[in-house]
Amino acid sequence: MHRPGRRHVTIATALAAATAAAVVVTTTAGASGPEGQARNAIKGGKAKNVILLIGDGMGDSEITLARDYTVGANGRLNMDKFPLTGAYTTYAVHADGTPDYVTDSAASGTGWATGVKTVNGRISKTPGTDKAVPTLLELAQKNGYATGSVTTAELTDATPAVLASHATDRSCQGPADMAKCPSDTIARGGPGSIAEQSVNHKADVLLGGGKQRFDQKVTDGAYKGLTVTEQAQKLGYQVVTDSAGLKSVTAGKPVLGLFAPGNVPTEWTGKPAAVGGTDPQRCLTSNPNRPAATPSLADSAAKAIQLLETKQKQRHSRQGFFLQIEGASIDKQDHAADPCGQIGETAAFDRAVEVARAYAAAHPDTLVVTTADHGHTSQIVPLEATPPGMSATLVTDEGQQLKVNYSTNTPGRSQEHTGTEVRIAAQGPQAYRVLGVTNQTDLFTTIREALRLR
Repeated sequence: MHRPGRRHVTIATALAAATAAAVVVTTTAGASGPEGQARNAIKGGKAKNVILLIGDGMGDSEITLARDYTVGANGRLNMDKFPLTGAYTTYAVHADGTPDYVTDSAASGTGWATGVKTVNGRISKTPGTDKAVPTLLELAQKNGYATGSVTTAELTDATPAVLASHATDRSCQGPADMAKCPSDTIARGGPGSIAEQSVNHKADVLLGGGKQRFDQKVTDGAYKGLTVTEQAQKLGYQVVTDSAGLKSVTAGKPVLGLFAPGNVPTEWTGKPAAVGGTDPQRCLTSNPNRPAATPSLADSAAKAIQLLETKQKQRHSRQGFFLQIEGASIDKQDHAADPCGQIGETAAFDRAVEVARAYAAAHPDTLVVTTADHGHTSQIVPLEATPPGMSATLVTDEGQQLKVNYSTNTPGRSQEHTGTEVRIAAQGPQAYRVLGVTNQTDLFTTIREALRLR
């Protein structure tokens, strides 16, 4: 008589446990805790709203570093509390469609924004033929949803750009930046720079940095001679530049928030990593170069949600909203080998996650997804390690020392992205789609199906 081997018994036991868990999830009526969240996430169905949170460069190492420093090794961040978690691959492609194993933010963002992989540097266009591909924001607008984008980068940077523009190269941010995109210029019959396209789309809420791009003058077309900011005002935008202005805007007219000339300054500061390491340090949870009137990412996220929800109520629309929120400078401080800046931006992003999850708790027909666009360089290493690159030693909130290493490029040069898969977690309708190991382009399908975008 055949007796099952240990492997078969283990698989059978795992399947039985999974089945039992599924029964609990699907039969716990009215549960408001993790079981109830998981049940609702597994049920599928249509979402009224989608909130997509992108931690730029926020790989597992970056999450772990922020967790260890701020809440302790056994603590949990807000982004750790989603009921369903998976991983997705992030590779870009070459023009012929073959894999390019390490993506940039333009290609990775294009993946989830359009469902199409493209070459590094390209914004929501095909890899070989350079043709525009419809984005989630465009499809959401077409289907009657309110739309918004919030970032701590310039609003014309790659991650926000993939939703509201199509460009041959990510550098073509303002009318004066079009050298690499001649066919995209208005003079050549193209849609113009990323800034021009972003306001022409008339997304309901655009909040971030990049005022310098919008201060550039339009060179051709109906708005020739005006700045892009003036173009936005002609299109009905309320333009604000600080927290007070953001608080004062009302729903109904689109909002353009420009809170810094370039990227929004980081929240934390500290000594960057150095060759041979640094003395143990605590991070400074303030930045003298960040104006006091600068809204936090969490505040911008909360205001964006309120504006989008109110607009749809005013329209008596059965549809809700699609909102993307980006914590951009996790990546930028990783490039700079600045662990304190990086941790502070991850913590700021985590507070925006808390805002989104709180909204979803009161509105369970909201799909919330948090993920990253790609992995990055920081690694937690033993204190006795002597990395060949740059490192820094931190004193965590637990009073312990922690060493972080940056060695994806030679000291003095920008540190690099990595090609690793990254976390994706979700709650709400269609959240089950993030389970397992998926492709970055599958996120496009998840959101499209959740909102029933056609």
